[in-house]
Amino acid sequence: MYKNIIAQPVTGQLKKDILSGKLAPSMLFFGPLASGKGSTAIETARILSCEEKKAEWNCSCGACSRHRLLVHPDLAMIGPRAFAAEIAASRKALSYEPSSEAARMFFVRSIRKLLSRFSPAVWEYESKSGRANPLALLQTIEEDLNSLEFEKDDKQEKLIDSLVKNSIKLEDEALSEIIPIGQIRMVSYWSRLTPTGKKKTLIIENANQMKDEGRNSLLKLLEEPPSTINIILCCQRKEVILPTILSRIRQYRFIARSADEEQDIIRRVFKKPQAEQAEKDTEKSSSALIASYLGSFLPQPPDKMLPLAAFFAAAAARSAAVSASKQGQIPAGPKALGEFCAPIAEVAGLERTVNAKETIAELVSRSNNFEGRSFSLFLQMTLNLVSWSFKNHDSDPNFIDCCTLWSKRLNEAHTAFSVWNQKPELILESLFYRVREDMSQ
Repeated sequence: MYKNIIAQPVTGQLKKDILSGKLAPSMLFFGPLASGKGSTAIETARILSCEEKKAEWNCSCGACSRHRLLVHPDLAMIGPRAFAAEIAASRKALSYEPSSEAARMFFVRSIRKLLSRFSPAVWEYESKSGRANPLALLQTIEEDLNSLEFEKDDKQEKLIDSLVKNSIKLEDEALSEIIPIGQIRMVSYWSRLTPTGKKKTLIIENANQMKDEGRNSLLKLLEEPPSTINIILCCQRKEVILPTILSRIRQYRFIARSADEEQDIIRRVFKKPQAEQAEKDTEKSSSALIASYLGSFLPQPPDKMLPLAAFFAAAAARSAAVSASKQGQIPAGPKALGEFCAPIAEVAGLERTVNAKETIAELVSRSNNFEGRSFSLFLQMTLNLVSWSFKNHDSDPNFIDCCTLWSKRLNEAHTAFSVWNQKPELILESLFYRVREDMSQ
């Protein structure tokens, strides 16, 4: 059991609970980004459905065969994750070792994880959502996936590239970053249906990313879960889960792996040749190499988003300072934020400005209109920069207030994007003027 989960001691406790028959019906897997929570949840579902006793990874029973391909009807998965990055990384792994069965399985599963979010058990198209109807795109991906033979020829290479392109488009156009209340209701109904095999498993990734009505609906399911299902929630920090939900689930903590362990996973799972492994001293001391590696495959990677976020924060801070100066005094918050962020933006060739429209036009142009769902990453990096710029003033009420108002406005922006599907350009314009007004007072 769990032989495909590398360097996570928590799997020992899970194995013990399963073998002793003491596994809780509802669980929380929490820990750092890219620490194996989702993979462990999927593997737990396979183990619980296995028709044999040992549940080895290469078990030949029908249940395990379907679970390995993520097509078992007793498995349901909802919740956002970095599908585009994983799919692109699996495509790269396939180019490193095209004849490897493990690389082929990795590629297929990365796409199946995305397709699982559109299973009839968990998804129903809502025309009022503001998102495109993906049915034609889903059909194309399914057909291409079924035609895939992994032969080394131009036709198959084009098919693989088409799968990657269409999968990323599907995520970008049709998936919400907030788990809709409708999905919670659908999986609640699905949970009460008789399983095809031994046991059903419901996996909710990034379970914190749902609105209050979704949390309340989930709580009802957790209060009286059917005896035929196990429910696994995943998130980075358990503190983001409602206490009433936490009280009803058993917690399993995933730890940050060492840099050597993460490098080993990048080599074994992502098939990256050892000669290409990062060898900078700063990277060797880091334990977030997998998250960084996956981030490098995003259409707009973190190292590109950081100076753009700094450019926006500096422009808003500078504009607030200009506005406040007309009243006779420049607050310390905008000054500190501008001084911290401006050099980061200037290194990337972004010139100073106080004009909102100029700022936003530059951001939209440089980010290719925030392609690949990078807008949420941009907002998170903006919040990080605000926090970092005030780290030496964490006891000063003025700086605390400034950080709080940025957090509030950025949360509003994220809701406008992920829930109401507003365009980044309009959100940024509103955000700029609101934080400028807040900071200049």
